[in-house]
Amino acid sequence: MDLKFTPEEHAFREEVRHFFRTAVPESIRRKVLEGQHLTRQEIVASQRILNEKGWAVPNWPVEWGGQTWTPVQVYLYQDEMQQAGVPAPLGFNTSMVGPVIAEFGSQAQKQRFLARAANLDDWWCQGFSEPGAGSDLASLRTKAERVGDTWVINGQKTWTTLAQHADWIFVLCRTNPTAKKQEGISFILCDMKTPGIKVRPIETIDGGHEVNEVFFDDVVVPYENLVGQENKGWDCAKFLLGNERTGIARVGTSKARLKRIRELAKLERVGDRPLIEDQKFREKLAAVEIELKALEMTQLRIVADERGRQKGKPNPASSILKLKGSVIQQATTELMLEVAGPYAMPYVASDEGDGRNEPGYGPDYAAGAAPTYFNWRKISIYGGSNEIQRNIVAKAILGF
Repeated sequence: MDLKFTPEEHAFREEVRHFFRTAVPESIRRKVLEGQHLTRQEIVASQRILNEKGWAVPNWPVEWGGQTWTPVQVYLYQDEMQQAGVPAPLGFNTSMVGPVIAEFGSQAQKQRFLARAANLDDWWCQGFSEPGAGSDLASLRTKAERVGDTWVINGQKTWTTLAQHADWIFVLCRTNPTAKKQEGISFILCDMKTPGIKVRPIETIDGGHEVNEVFFDDVVVPYENLVGQENKGWDCAKFLLGNERTGIARVGTSKARLKRIRELAKLERVGDRPLIEDQKFREKLAAVEIELKALEMTQLRIVADERGRQKGKPNPASSILKLKGSVIQQATTELMLEVAGPYAMPYVASDEGDGRNEPGYGPDYAAGAAPTYFNWRKISIYGGSNEIQRNIVAKAILGF
């Protein structure tokens, strides 16, 4: 097993590093590194810069804008993107609905949607979870009935992230109520401007508006908006969830946050000395850094194992990355909370409704410390909860 990068891989890393730090505006990258929320316009602008370079959808088939990168190049691309503070391309477009349409969609659907998704001309959101159907997604009850050459959709989705910005939503619907749970579900595309769709915000504990409820009341969409085969939408869902979990460890993001924490801990004082000189804080920081280094080495071993075999079933060891990566990301928010100290408590929610928070008093960075801490509790749930990942590790790796 060779964990060393080749000269070509080093050259690739330098190429992406230079591009990210020169092509993407520093104002956007700084907001990401400081944990501030981006506006819709900033997210769109950043993705279009990447798309113009041909790097917005490297995981897609080449004919639709993808790259022939090796697993190592994908790792380097993601790591440098996260460390530079470049916003990742919108996952709903690039890691979810785009790959599903490329794999299961008709030629007409590919031509209609893929280029627009890559360039963020259309903003997509995900209509999967429902009240009572989250972890047990196959229990969903939103139904779509075939009426002539249309679907009529009724039901409710919840925890729909950024639906307030979305132009389209991809929806899992029950199209055969008599079939077994997974066998009667279809994957349908809906224009958010269709009459009968209502979006209601869910205010999160940090005072922000990131997630929503979406209601469907006799929503009529063309039958041709079905992706794949009728009642075979569970195949699309499994494919999508596999893509969603890719890169969820976010090693580069944690590297950048720990660097930021070190910088801030040199500025904040405890008594007559900087926080970074406090023994207990240094021990906590070092423990997280060690865990992150171990995670990075694990990720590199998995990447090394994938050299030369870009196709095939996902490595079950990726569950370890998701599991440990979630824990480390949450640990960084605890450290940032400790750096901010009492300044982390007060904050004022923005009127823009995008989940952004402005400082009440004290240093600017401190206003987001508590909201981020609470918001990032979700990391160990989405993309397959940590409990599910432990089950995968026990069964697929340990053989229990």
